[in-house]
Amino acid sequence: MKEILREIGMIARALDSISNIEFKEIDLTRGQYLYLVRICENPGIIQEKLAEMIKVDRTTAARAVQKLELQGMIEKKSDGENKKIKKIYATDKGREVYPFLMREGNYSDRMALQGVSDEETETLYKLLVKVRKNVEADWEQVKKGHKRDY
Repeated sequence: MKEILREIGMIARALDSISNIEFKEIDLTRGQYLYLVRICENPGIIQEKLAEMIKVDRTTAARAVQKLELQGMIEKKSDGENKKIKKIYATDKGREVYPFLMREGNYSDRMALQGVSDEETETLYKLLVKVRKNVEADWEQVKKGHKRDY
């Protein structure tokens, strides 16, 4: 079997490393840009949903959200009906950074897909969605304390 997940991992780590270097100039540290993009795209998202979207545990998401809040990129607001629920929004500062993050993401997509036809890109996308869904099922089970049967 081909080592597909190793290839995906190498691609993800290389792009993450590039982003971490390039985003230093806008004061975003390791992986924070992922959170900020999702918050900008989903105003009023709750922290638990954000963690689920990015596929991290709640503690990791809480730390990233806290750092973004301290940097003035996001803010938490109480829900109108349930004060215990805190909704997360990008601040003006966070929204100003968002177009830069999107340009970087779009550039990375174009660069990564050089020499890949539109048809191949569509096939790759559909296959990766299938792979992600398979992994998500395992992730959900392990998150609940179940062991995978090797």
